[in-house]
Amino acid sequence: MPVYTEGTSWRQALKPEFLMRLQSLELRARYVVEGFLVGLHRSPYHGFSVEFAEYRQYQRGDEPRLIDWKVYARTERLYIKQFEEETNVRTVIALDCSASMGFRYESPMPKWGYAALCAAALSYLLLRQKDAVGVALYDMALRAYRPPSARSSQFRDILRLLEETEPGGETDIASALAALSERLRRRSLVVLISDFLDSAEHSVAALRRLRAQKHEVIALQVLEPVERTLELSRIAEFQDMETGERMAVHPAFLRGDYRRSFESHQRQLTTGCADYGIDFFSVDTTTPFDRVLRQYLARRRRM
Repeated sequence: MPVYTEGTSWRQALKPEFLMRLQSLELRARYVVEGFLVGLHRSPYHGFSVEFAEYRQYQRGDEPRLIDWKVYARTERLYIKQFEEETNVRTVIALDCSASMGFRYESPMPKWGYAALCAAALSYLLLRQKDAVGVALYDMALRAYRPPSARSSQFRDILRLLEETEPGGETDIASALAALSERLRRRSLVVLISDFLDSAEHSVAALRRLRAQKHEVIALQVLEPVERTLELSRIAEFQDMETGERMAVHPAFLRGDYRRSFESHQRQLTTGCADYGIDFFSVDTTTPFDRVLRQYLARRRRM
């Protein structure tokens, strides 16, 4: 069974026509956060959670009260301050970048590439909605964290962070999400993207702690199709991508037990998440992500 191979770059897949297909979509949160109905997103009250965004040159028709006279004193040019109302809910996309996410068998790209494409597409979608989005990368701990922002430069910065990341290391979802939760000062929408090929009990417990802190949680599972079925026709050497342990065996001897174990694992994830109001959604790396996103958002609107 092949392990990590390059395949198609997720950046090659992130083309303008791909982003164009996302422009009619909306991702809305469903729970009440900070006293407002999440899903309205923009504050209905003037002056609510307003933060400075950037300067731009004064144009005829702009309100004079927005002119920054200190900047004028230094530059003798008129600039105004642009502000943005903070979103009712801030989104953090947390990506599993442990070694198992580097696996690819017959898909166009490894699971990590697919997850990065998911994160980039969701970031683009949320920023088009004028919502704040950030990214967290983890394996056994929190590798990197870019806090949520709705500024125009955020998409470029998120892409740069994803491009600089390679999968590696073991997974400890409990420790990583505990570290992430310390960074979340306000109730947020957390989108966790992982293969969840860890203890289902530990995964659900870690997600449940985020829900207990009043965050809304979406768990997006990304799998290579062969990981569901073990459909291999000849003897193969299996390697644990996180520990390096190897074992040569004919898949036919394992397939029945493997499928039963996998199905039990998925049931624990699905029912465990449902019990705590966590939206669990599983996708294959062979399915175009824009199609998956449309199907998921359509389902989410009916929930």
